[in-house]
Amino acid sequence: MPKFVIEREMPGAGALTAAELRGAAQKSCAALRDVGQSVQWLQSYVTDDKLYCVYIASDEAAVRRHAQIGGFPADRVSRVRATIDPTTAE
Repeated sequence: MPKFVIEREMPGAGALTAAELRGAAQKSCAALRDVGQSVQWLQSYVTDDKLYCVYIASDEAAVRRHAQIGGFPADRVSRVRATIDPTTAE
């Protein structure tokens, strides 16, 4: 399945407590159970005012369905076309 990066505008995200982040993760996992196997959450990066989430999903519509069910913004959904790292230079 394709991989997607989701950009979520969330002012103040970097100031969320561990308990608040745990609650957000629990809410996301509950939404994943509702959506089914068409979406898998890999990880998220929390910055000051945004979350960048990495998902594997059947398509963009499945990612957006998860966001809608969970009540999360999905301001930009981008399909990953390739992955590179330092070993790509070798």
